[in-house]
Amino acid sequence: MDYGPDDTIERDAPEPPFEQLAGILRARVERGDWKPRRPIASGTKLCEQYGLSRPTVYRAVALLVDEGVLFVVPQRGTYVQDRAADTESGTD
Repeated sequence: MDYGPDDTIERDAPEPPFEQLAGILRARVERGDWKPRRPIASGTKLCEQYGLSRPTVYRAVALLVDEGVLFVVPQRGTYVQDRAADTESGTD
C-alpha cells in the first residue's frame, strides 16, 4: 500500500506499523521535507510524532536504509541519500 507524507499510523491496518512508517517517511523524502544529505528528524522525535516505540521506528529507518533512501552516519544521525549522486555514479 502507498502512504502519503501526511498519513498517520493505523493500528488496525494489515501492514505492520514499521512498514506504514517507512512508507510515510519515504513519501516525506520524496515531497522534499528533508533535503538530500541533510538529517531527518531524530528517532526520539519520530517516536513522539507517530506514537511508536523506538524499535519500531528504527526498524522503519533500517528498511529505508536498505532501500537506499536514507543512510546513517554513526554518532551523527540519519540522512537523506542524494539520489542525483547515485544516478551519476551509475553512468560512469
